[in-house]
Amino acid sequence: MKEDINYSVIYILILIATGIMLVNEYLLLGIGAGITGNVIASTSSVSLSEVIPKGIPAVYGQELGISYDDVSSNNPTKADQTIEKLGSYDNKISLSGDKLQRYIDTASQISCEYCCGAPSIIFTKDTGQYKAGDAACGCAHSFAMRGLAKYLLTNHPDMTNDQILEELGKWKTLFFPGIMIQKAQVLEQNGIEFNYINLASNKYRGIEKGATNGGGMVGGC
Repeated sequence: MKEDINYSVIYILILIATGIMLVNEYLLLGIGAGITGNVIASTSSVSLSEVIPKGIPAVYGQELGISYDDVSSNNPTKADQTIEKLGSYDNKISLSGDKLQRYIDTASQISCEYCCGAPSIIFTKDTGQYKAGDAACGCAHSFAMRGLAKYLLTNHPDMTNDQILEELGKWKTLFFPGIMIQKAQVLEQNGIEFNYINLASNKYRGIEKGATNGGGMVGGC
């Protein structure tokens, strides 16, 4: 009789232990599914080919003899030469009147924040010895964006300010491809439309903060 009682107790204990194991397994599966769901939810569908511009710029590429493909970490010498070519127009071209105002309106919307902390690549108003439209950042990338803006305003004034800003954004994306791809992913995760103004202008500046460093820049700063 005593042995029957002992077996009954053992049997009950086994059932309880089995039940606990099943409950734990269920909970672990639930937690695992939750983690998987979070990973899937945070995974971006933005690809390298969508973000990095390719080919010859339609309006001015042949005129200047340049291609988006010229700025790549695979060919640093070519990248530096292209950046220098674009930057040369910053010193060659002087703007006045309506074109100067358009230049201020456009170039004030973009910065070279991964090189310096300036609010934009130009001064937006007269400040001490500087005039509105003067260079506010001395890195090569800023010279290139300012030079291109001046060239387009002079030689293609029919382009809108947004079209010019978009072109500056494409080149900025080429200058900082790693972090710009990450920024594109953050924009997508926040339901923000992908275009080069949203990506590269000051409109969403800093939205990518906290993302893993996306790698170095192309071309000297």
